[in-house]
Amino acid sequence: MSNNVTEETLHWEWGGLPIEVGVTRRGQGPEVLLLPALSSISTRHEMEALQAVLAERFTTLSVDWPGFGDRPRPFMETEPRMLTAFIDYLLDEVVFLPEMIIAAGHGAGMVIRHLEEHPDAADRLVLVAPTWRGPLPTMAGEHKPWFGHLRAWFDRPLVGAGIYRLNVSDWFLRRMAGEHVYEAPNWLSGERLAAKRRVARTPGARHGSIRFVTGGVDPFSSREACVAALKGASARTLLIMTENMPPRSRAEMRALGALSQVITVSLPHGRLSVHEEYPDDVAGAILAWYDDQTSSA
Repeated sequence: MSNNVTEETLHWEWGGLPIEVGVTRRGQGPEVLLLPALSSISTRHEMEALQAVLAERFTTLSVDWPGFGDRPRPFMETEPRMLTAFIDYLLDEVVFLPEMIIAAGHGAGMVIRHLEEHPDAADRLVLVAPTWRGPLPTMAGEHKPWFGHLRAWFDRPLVGAGIYRLNVSDWFLRRMAGEHVYEAPNWLSGERLAAKRRVARTPGARHGSIRFVTGGVDPFSSREACVAALKGASARTLLIMTENMPPRSRAEMRALGALSQVITVSLPHGRLSVHEEYPDDVAGAILAWYDDQTSSA
């Protein structure tokens, strides 16, 4: 494996607020941008094993999202407009015209949202278990007015911090991960669980976390809008999913996969974080597709 790994910090600003974002750079060759999911326990490090494989052929940059990741976060109103502006910044200032953009979960949904306004921003796009709707809106079937009230409670210094701590207990993290995120029952344990706990308890983490859970960072309001945005993009697209993913999420992925420019690969194992749990399978699918696209071109 390539061992030229460097950890970097991006200094970005939004609404006059300085934000530090972590970056892991690894490998040599054409540049590939990797964007993790948006969730209470997601950081660029969930891409680590996948990145190691891809770094044999590419210069890979795995980047955290502002409001998420492993750095302390100031309070800010994390929203889709901010996150798509961050993608603008990345593609203008950090990795210009990448060979591929690989994005997971809600990160994939955010890239699709960006393509709605910049349809030629990506030549090759890999969507790993793409989602566009947060957990509570998915369960409720729509956005409810009380979601906003819940965000306000979580933002409160003492009360919100106490409620949030209950929601990132080891029991809760294992339960959430076991139902939707990982396939192997005991995959999230030991040092892996400790690492996720540290992410969830990073100072300021609750603000981005509750916005993800309640749909505050949902890039679209409907399946039709998400599909239309990807349909209008020029990117050759690979969608990676599995049959073991939650049924409602799987239905949304299949709707995207029905587009003519999208090639869908269904892997035999994994759930929403298939890239983290089964990185070799995901890397194999990406490289096979990339080589086929390159030879066809």
